[in-house]
Amino acid sequence: MRILLVEDDAEVARFVKKGLQEAGHTVEHATNGRDGLFLAASEQFDMLVLDRMLPGGVDGVRLVETLRSQGNRTPVLFLSALSAVDEKVKGLKAGGDDYLTKPFAFAELLARVEALGRRPSVDAPATKLRVADLELDLLSRTVMRASKRIDVQPREFRLLEHLMRHAGQVVTRTMLLEKVWDYHFDPQTNVIDVHVSRLRQKLDKGFDKPLIHTVRNAGYMIRAEP
Repeated sequence: MRILLVEDDAEVARFVKKGLQEAGHTVEHATNGRDGLFLAASEQFDMLVLDRMLPGGVDGVRLVETLRSQGNRTPVLFLSALSAVDEKVKGLKAGGDDYLTKPFAFAELLARVEALGRRPSVDAPATKLRVADLELDLLSRTVMRASKRIDVQPREFRLLEHLMRHAGQVVTRTMLLEKVWDYHFDPQTNVIDVHVSRLRQKLDKGFDKPLIHTVRNAGYMIRAEP
């Protein structure tokens, strides 16, 4: 398997990497959460082995939560000195598949890695989202409706992606502020309404059936039906 190891302790990283390579696996190593997240999100790995407490502004839990929110389902084995049950639960609820506390025997780590590797593979993350005749390509970052290319700005792309991932569901302004603008408070502006209006103009103008709908006193929804 191709494994990403995210571990800031040089001795632990050297020990784990050497053992995994001797067992026939290919190992990439990142020393902090920021670099680990970049590698995990931009390259294809069969498994992630990562520490809970990481430097770089992104700890292990945040790293996994971010990947899962992007639809990345790569199996994750947490390594951590945090052995309390609550800490294990936090790691598993974030999207981790297994949790091994330090210190550990390498034989146990290898057994857990290989057990995760034997699990039935989940579907590969979707690279395209579709609603009716609207298609969003996550790889090329393009938007098409009825085979017509629609130019959108980066923020509009993120907004549309979030709406399409929740097609048929009401997406509240609070959800959009957190997921698209990374605001965890209400800035008391109409920024969302402005962006939705622009996106609606680009997507629905000239087409018989509108896709973006306002749900009064709730938020927005993208769906094929009027």
